[in-house]
Amino acid sequence: MSWTALLGELQRARVLVTGLVEDRDEADWRSQAHPDLSPLGWHLGHCTFTECYWLQEVIQHDARYTTPVADLYTPPRTPKSERGKQLPPREALLAWVHGLQEINTDTLENPSSEISGHPLMQDHYLLHFLVQHYSQHFETMLMILVQQALASDDGNFHVSSPLEPVTGTPQTCRIDGGHYRVGGQAPGAYDNELPVQQATLGAFDIAVQPVTNGEFLAFMEDDGYDNPALWSPAGRGWREQAGVRAPDHWRCNAHGHWYGIGSRGPYELAGNDVLHGICRHEAQAYARWANARLPHEHQWEVACRLHRLEQTGRAWEWCDNSFYPYDGFRSFPYEEYSTPWFDDNHFTLRGGSLHTRPAIRRPAFRNFYEPEKRHVFAGLRLVY
Repeated sequence: MSWTALLGELQRARVLVTGLVEDRDEADWRSQAHPDLSPLGWHLGHCTFTECYWLQEVIQHDARYTTPVADLYTPPRTPKSERGKQLPPREALLAWVHGLQEINTDTLENPSSEISGHPLMQDHYLLHFLVQHYSQHFETMLMILVQQALASDDGNFHVSSPLEPVTGTPQTCRIDGGHYRVGGQAPGAYDNELPVQQATLGAFDIAVQPVTNGEFLAFMEDDGYDNPALWSPAGRGWREQAGVRAPDHWRCNAHGHWYGIGSRGPYELAGNDVLHGICRHEAQAYARWANARLPHEHQWEVACRLHRLEQTGRAWEWCDNSFYPYDGFRSFPYEEYSTPWFDDNHFTLRGGSLHTRPAIRRPAFRNFYEPEKRHVFAGLRLVY
């Protein structure tokens, strides 16, 4: 992608993220809707700070824009629960954001030799990085809007076409055993996608479609949440503590009908829509109930690259393996993006959701979360 095209992508990414804050009142953009999520306003400020950090402070050695707000917008320095209290008034934040974005745009449209010759600018790397960074925060901000909608739901949504359970054998495709290429490609790939790997896989059958709402309802109605044989020891412990009995954004009205909550409020659940809103423990239990398992992320990537999978961008798909460094991994451009999460307690997800921007919707992209997280737009696909 050309420099001009990437600048256009960066501007679109900025507009999308800013738009999620501009029409919110002071309480909505400052409040913390979920323990794992920062306030909406913090995400906007953090994205702008990150732009300035790399472009102004790192490349041009000019820290005047970043130093005053570094403690707030550098994640390890301020706990999520404290970020909303420290945000400036909404109008002041928006003015700060727009002003710095104009400065950065001018810098990028008229780069000096110092900027264009910097290693971070090789193959337009920094622009790829910033577009993806905005895109990831855009999706997280939509998670926040869903959590806000969940908190305000009154449970009285009328369902005209109740969700029905769906049973049957999923359509699968056979992937032959062999040696396959997996991994990302510079300059767009993140460090954890590199370097390219050779994956040696045995033959396997993988579901053409992800699991649907109707299929998951069949699991629920077959006492899937209450059958201890379906749950790992960690999953049983989580289930007993959490006490959940349905996906995170599902609600049941007084008539016993399930409906969903999205960023704009309640909606009817369609049986053939791709499931999301479950954690990895739930995904594993469903897979055992279906006499299947979750795919290793390399099985998923190979099947995707062979164009054998359908609806890969409807929900993130939990994988069987933990998030780990590839052979030859080198952290870039900073250690904290990937390295702290190679802890055997973060697990890989592949594919993307309805809210995933094109910049990170690629076969090699590796998302990662702890196994109990349910606010993510995540579901599963089966392997046999």
